[in-house]
Order: sequence, then structure tokens, then C-alpha cells
Amino acid sequence: MSDIIQEPHATLRAIAKEVPLTTLSSPKIKKIVEEMKSALASQDDGVAIAAPQINQPLCIFVVSKKVILKSIDDVVFINPKIVRLGKKKENMSEGCLSVRWKYGMVKRSVTATIKAVNMEGNEFVMNAKGLLAQIFQHETDHLNGVLFIDKATDVEDLPPETTKAK
Repeated sequence: MSDIIQEPHATLRAIAKEVPLTTLSSPKIKKIVEEMKSALASQDDGVAIAAPQINQPLCIFVVSKKVILKSIDDVVFINPKIVRLGKKKENMSEGCLSVRWKYGMVKRSVTATIKAVNMEGNEFVMNAKGLLAQIFQHETDHLNGVLFIDKATDVEDLPPETTKAK
């Protein structure tokens, strides 16, 4: 399994490169996606992960099947582009697997529409609201070298409790 890299790692600030569609069936791309799914599954609180978070500066992110309930597997978004953001914005609590244990409030659109390609090379469009819309914006930011802490207010360190009360 790949480690999830942490801020201030340079890859987190790089602009991710588009994935050539001719490479989708390559062992390299398949391995990267499997490593992303494995890294995401290793984090109980993880809902999505972008390729730069495993030190792969490529335009790929994966959303956990915990979020997209109709899905039987994690959903892979290749070369995603947000095509529409709703006008209504709200402050949303946010954290990141690459900025561990920091949380803050980020103003995000409540709705978002994204266009992407799946592992088979088929283009699809997905509309989202609430948490999924927030994820689309957060992960797209990752692909542009932007971390939530760049936009967040009221950032707090909230490490997990190391000892459980008995």
C-alpha cells in the first residue's frame, strides 16, 4: 500500500497532469488506482483521495463507496472537471488525509456537477449536493495543488484521543 503523503510535501502543491486515455488499461494506471483505493480504505474517516496524496501527480481521484451509496465499489474519476457549481454556498467543516488532524471551515457550493472518465474510458457526468459536492470541490482543488487549509477559517488541531476513558 502507498503511504498518504503529508503537507508540506511538494507533490501536494503541484498541478496534476491529465491522464492520457490510451493509458487507462496500463498496469501503471491500474496499480495507481488500486493503491489509492487501498490507502483510502486504510483510513476509517476517509471519504475520498486524490492521486497526488499518494505522490502521483495525476488527475485522478477516488470517492469511497461509503459516500456514493448506489455504488458497490469506490468510484474513480479520471481527468475530472467541475462543469457547474451552485450559487448557494455554505461554510462546511473539512479535514484532509494529507493535513492530518487539522479541521476548519471552508465556504463551498452546496451543489456541483462534475464530468470525468471512468477506468473503461467512458465519459460520465455526476450531479451532487451536500457532502459529495464538497468532495468534488476538495478533490479538484488537490489536482490543482490547493489544500483546504489554503481556504479554511477557524483551523484547529484535533488529534484523535490516544487513550480511551474507561
